[in-house]
Formats: sequence, structure tokens, C-alpha cells
Amino acid sequence: MKICLVATFPPSGRQLNEYAFYIANELRRHPNVELTILADELTSYDFATDENGKMIVTNELQELPGFNVVRCWKFGSLSNPARLLNTIRKLNPDVVWYHLVFSTFATPQAPITAFAGLSAPALTRSAGFYTHVTLHNIIEHVDFAATGVRLERLFRLGAEMATKALLRANSVSVLLPGYYQTLMTKYGARNVLLGTHGTFSPVLAAPDFSKRGNPEQRILAFGHWGTYKRLETLMEAFPLVLKKAPRAKLIVAGANHYTKPGYWESIRASLPPGLPVEFRGYVAEEAVAELFQTASIVVLPYDSSTGSSGPAHQACEFGVPIVCAGIPDFRTMAENEDLAIRFYKVGDTNDLAEQLVAVLQSPKLEHAMAMQNYAAGVEMNITYVVSNYLRWFELTKCKELLRKGKQFLQPELSLDALRERSPV
Repeated sequence: MKICLVATFPPSGRQLNEYAFYIANELRRHPNVELTILADELTSYDFATDENGKMIVTNELQELPGFNVVRCWKFGSLSNPARLLNTIRKLNPDVVWYHLVFSTFATPQAPITAFAGLSAPALTRSAGFYTHVTLHNIIEHVDFAATGVRLERLFRLGAEMATKALLRANSVSVLLPGYYQTLMTKYGARNVLLGTHGTFSPVLAAPDFSKRGNPEQRILAFGHWGTYKRLETLMEAFPLVLKKAPRAKLIVAGANHYTKPGYWESIRASLPPGLPVEFRGYVAEEAVAELFQTASIVVLPYDSSTGSSGPAHQACEFGVPIVCAGIPDFRTMAENEDLAIRFYKVGDTNDLAEQLVAVLQSPKLEHAMAMQNYAAGVEMNITYVVSNYLRWFELTKCKELLRKGKQFLQPELSLDALRERSPV
């Protein structure tokens, strides 16, 4: 099966690049898959800041070895749909698989360019290629007040048009049950699947509790900071945590969101001296495991949901308890995937501190939550996630051949039986 994966891809630092890397890494392990990644063009370099405030290069112009990458589209370019289609026609794949958020191709400040990019899946399908979209967020579930978007009504109208265009693909998968319900009810979509974000490793190692709480009880906050992931409430809560859990230390890891340069640096500058808070800034991929393996808690200080949480699933991968803002999408995610999460009221400093302290003061609770998340991670590792997609693509291929009247299936293998095998 020839697959073109359309996504941001390392060393690009744009949104979803890490997720696309792990999907691509798993795909290339399948002997019957011929993978080409249609990725964004690289800028010369991107900068981040280390814990001492020193500028470091995070995006060097070196392709990752072992991947077939064609960089045929550019962030902020109106020509992306045409460039993608020209490349796809040359490669002639069996499946074109898009991984998208609404800002994949351009910022909200360039709505025409963003919409043009999001129309690419419909254009790909109209050219005769089977097209699947994994849509990582939908606008109806975004709190614009929290993300700072202006002209909300106009933006929502444009986003609805873009959603309708995306639904012109052969099939669309989303990663949260609420997204699935919205697309089915509001848009009347009948080509939507409910998928799973999953963990990033094909094989998960059980948590090593000897690495935790010796001597610090590390609270890890991990992400891209400044928009819907913010640190103000967490910084107000942390001194309250220290009063009851004096061995606690807060680790803030990850770069600023590209629209909010200098955000975490400003938070760090506002803190009183001597507070046990460490800012790691950008974290190289090979250093991520150590962060999670040594954490007693992963905290998700979100103001709004814009998709299934990557750090939550990484916490499951390494078996770490989670404390998270009580956003409805995340509550549903926890219930649907059987995650161990203690929720606090969004923006409530005291409630956040209480939930963190409850875990830090109870080794029994910490262990139980860690093992529950680890068990959930085992059930949704990246091999499972990608295998489900490949089964769906094969099922669709079989259905198309049936429509064309080609009799290649065993007589006893009915279309109903095939449907039962689909990941839906």
C-alpha cells in the first residue's frame, strides 16, 4: 500500500510534528507499506531559550534518517493545495492521509490562506485519490476567549466552511467523543470515525517508582506555552502545594507557542527568588523520557481544549498520575480511555493545589493512578493506533473494488463481516 502522509514533520517545529513523526515511524515498520511524507518546508532555523535564558537552535536543516520526505508545501502559502496535488499526482498513492489542525497551513490572522490549505483534502479526493483526514481539533470545542482570537463570530463562520470542506474527504477521524458527536449532529457527517490519540511507543516499559520522589517530588508541566496552555494558575497554586508537600519541585518544560514568544520567560521573571521551579525550555526528543520517568505527577494547566492532549497520553506511556483542568472534553477523554485523572476547576488556584497535594501525600494513590494510566497506555500504543488505520484503509479499498464489480473476496467473507473488522 502506497501512503502519502501530509503533515508537519521534524525538524520542523510546527504543531503536530512530533505526532506525525511517531505515526510515520510506525508506518515504516510495516513491510507492505510504502510511505512518503509530504511535509512543510523548513525555515533556516528556529530559536528557543534554555533554562539560563540563552538562545539555542531547535530546528536545524537536517532531515531525519530513514524517512522518505518530500517538502512540497509551505506554511503561509496560498499555493499549498496546488503544490500538494501536483506532488500527489506524481507519486500516485493508494491513500493520502492528512494530519491537520485548523492552523496547520496558516495562522488565524491569515484566514484565506488557512482555508485554502484546509481545502486540499477535498481537492485530493476530487482528483481521484482516496483521502483520509485525522482532524486533531474542531472549532466548536475551542474557547476563543482563552486563546485570544478576535472577531470570533466571523472566525467561527469561516471555520464552519472549512469544516464542511474537510468533510469532503473520503473519511475523517477525530480523537475525542465530543468531536465525533458534533460532526455527526451539527454537520450531518456520515464519514466520521472515532479514533484514539494513543501513546508514542510500540512497547511500553512499566514505571520505575525508584526514580520518583528521591528526594524531590517532581510535578511536570509539559507543552507549548502561552495560548490555551498557561502557567499563571499553576504558579499561584504551587506555593500552596509547598506548604503541605515541602519536597515538591515544579518542572516546566517545552517551548513557547509560536504566536507567544517570550511567554514562559516572562512567567519565570515574575517568580520570587528561591521557589523550587525549574524551566527547561525546549526539550530534545531524546530527553523527554527522563522527564516523565522521574515525575510524580503530570499537570495539565489548560484554559481551553483544542484537541486530545498529547502530554496526557505521554503520561500514560510512562505510567504517571495526571492532574488536569476540568474541561469537558478532557473529562470525556478520561472516561472513554479509562485514564486516572484528578480534575480541578479551571482557573481555581486552591482546587489545583488540593488535587496536587492529594496525590503527593498518598503514595498509595500515586501508585494506583500510575498503574491505571500505564494499563491504559498499553491498550492504546502506537502500533494499535496505526494498525487500526491500516485496517480501515484496506477495508475501504475492498469496498471500492466491490463497487467496481471485482470479485476477489472469498464467498463467505461478506461486506458485513468486513465492517465488523473496522476500527470504528
